[in-house]
Amino acid sequence: MQAGQFRLDGGGMFGIIPKSIWSRWMPSDEMNRVGLNTNCLLLERAGRRVLVEAGCGDKWTEKERGIYQLERRTVVDALREIDVEPESIDTVVMTHLHFDHAGGLTSWDGRDPAEMVATGTSPRVVFPNAEIVVQRQEWDDALANRSTMTRTYLRTHLDPIADRVRLIDGPQEVLPGIHVRPLVGHTWGMQGIFVDAAEGTVVFPGDLLPTIHHTHASSSPAYDMLPFETMQTKAAFLPQAADEGWILVLDHEPDTPRVRISPAKHGGYEVVPIL
Repeated sequence: MQAGQFRLDGGGMFGIIPKSIWSRWMPSDEMNRVGLNTNCLLLERAGRRVLVEAGCGDKWTEKERGIYQLERRTVVDALREIDVEPESIDTVVMTHLHFDHAGGLTSWDGRDPAEMVATGTSPRVVFPNAEIVVQRQEWDDALANRSTMTRTYLRTHLDPIADRVRLIDGPQEVLPGIHVRPLVGHTWGMQGIFVDAAEGTVVFPGDLLPTIHHTHASSSPAYDMLPFETMQTKAAFLPQAADEGWILVLDHEPDTPRVRISPAKHGGYEVVPIL
């Protein structure tokens, strides 16, 4: 499911990769921003509806929408297009809690965010019957705002859901056939979601591989908390993905989010889109 488009600075998305290279991968606008999606997954497991990720949501001022070119579309719109109401979601599994992943967990229902903040109005929980599954490390870091970005862990996304969060430590099966595994680097507590499916293992790796252009060892966002650990995590992840034929769903890929990983002819790995 596609829960809305937005734009981020291309240099931020590709870190130490120079623009002369990344601009051949993704075109940028006049403000150096590249187009991205917020892709999510909807699963049915053990009699439960499971959502992976929640997108940016709708709690944004016009200024913020302009900065990020935020589309007026949310995960709720995506769900309702397939006749799924947010009240029917039983579990939401998060890779991590940055605004472009967790913003859609709460809503002010289109009301002016500045007014809501000024009046102390708490956002509404979007998935009132769901538990939120996240690594304990990620939750603790989000509450403490441990990030190089000062406005990505926002309390308007976090405080309203605090009483429904299931905190987990390390790899485990969160529901039958749905496993999570830490993928350290982008944040200390980011996790990937691994789903046993009829066609094989489906993996949602979060911002370890946000687009098809991030398989290169050095291609990772400038705001990764642990760039070297991202490289190490990727170096372990990609061979296993290729060897076991995983189907990956990339969270920010705008064109072909479903891919497999294959060894490249001249070393390293490349993506093979699943059309």
